[in-house]
Amino acid sequence: MATAILPGLADPLRWLLGDQCARFLSDSYEQRAVVARHGDPARFRGLLSIADIDRIVAEHDLKRGMLMLADSARRLEESAFVSPSGAIDRAAVAHHYQLGATIILNQLQESDGDMAALCRALEKLFSCHVQTNTYLTPPSSQGFRTHYDNHDVFVIQIEGEKTWTLYDRPVAAPYRGEQFEPGAGRPVGEPAEVFVLKAGDCAYVPRGLLHDAATTGDQPSLHITCGLIVRTWADLMLEAISQVCVEDPAFRRSLPPDFARPDFDRTRLAAPFEALMERLSKQASPDSALDLAIQDFIASREPDVSGAIAGAHAPLAASYAARPSIWRIEEELVDGAPGVRLVSSTVNQSFPGLSRGDLERMMSGEPFGPEELEGSGGAKVVRQLVAAGMIAAITPERVGADQPAE
Repeated sequence: MATAILPGLADPLRWLLGDQCARFLSDSYEQRAVVARHGDPARFRGLLSIADIDRIVAEHDLKRGMLMLADSARRLEESAFVSPSGAIDRAAVAHHYQLGATIILNQLQESDGDMAALCRALEKLFSCHVQTNTYLTPPSSQGFRTHYDNHDVFVIQIEGEKTWTLYDRPVAAPYRGEQFEPGAGRPVGEPAEVFVLKAGDCAYVPRGLLHDAATTGDQPSLHITCGLIVRTWADLMLEAISQVCVEDPAFRRSLPPDFARPDFDRTRLAAPFEALMERLSKQASPDSALDLAIQDFIASREPDVSGAIAGAHAPLAASYAARPSIWRIEEELVDGAPGVRLVSSTVNQSFPGLSRGDLERMMSGEPFGPEELEGSGGAKVVRQLVAAGMIAAITPERVGADQPAE
């Protein structure tokens, strides 16, 4: 598995899309596909390789759901490569791959540090969970027929080439679980765009956009998709409405006892329904619902604690910098004096000797030295944040690793 420190994590969008990142959020996000051709086959090679896939299949203890096979030319049942115990049949995987099936490894960010680092960097940018799926497709093969995804994806081409065909959007921004059903509804229609992703290229495909992809040439194709699992306005609205309904007794009253009878006059609901809607419009607020969404998101993030145990009893380094992570700083009173609290998935702690400015500077990503925190329990603070995966020592191999790649 790749172990090199990835370039560009300080600006992951530029690493993926190059100069097209400048107006991506305003002009393209959730609206249209973007293709970034970098002309550098090695740009993303530090993430993964076909040799890594071979090693994972041969050595890892893969269970049902961790690996899948897909072939647009034939139907592959799970029983063809998963044993009754739930273990992946390695020999069956190799056999079906030889016959043209695509190998799909799900959620590699849970076991690979570089993939996890990329996901964390994107999570910090998009305020959403980011997951990976990895696809190894044999030459002249196609894993899936035309379909759409219910989450936006960045397609990172690692090795080989793949021809992508884009169509229209039968569903604008589908919800999670709103799957495409082949043959249902209107036909796919004519292609709207066709492009080839070569090694080192990247594409963004918004959810709901119909597409298919097939290997080009006589070499296998390896690509990774980073899927954005976003929270929608519907999530925020439902939470805000839920909070009003919990607090306002008017919403606790039962429907008319006869509402299910065939002769029930539905016009009787019009006036009370309108009155309740008016109460909702006056009481519902995004603030508490947003606070809850932020709290849930921060609490659900997995920290990067690599190096924390190996360096636990070593002398402090000369300088440190924040890792990509999701956090917030809260004002509070500590023994009657103004103080600050750092909150993340691993930290919920007051730092009496530090100001908000101190914490913000430490978490900004800019290098700092423990001596800058003298008089504030600097050594203890540094060790606590290293153990929590919030900061890491700057070592020679990290110098320049967080600079945007171009």
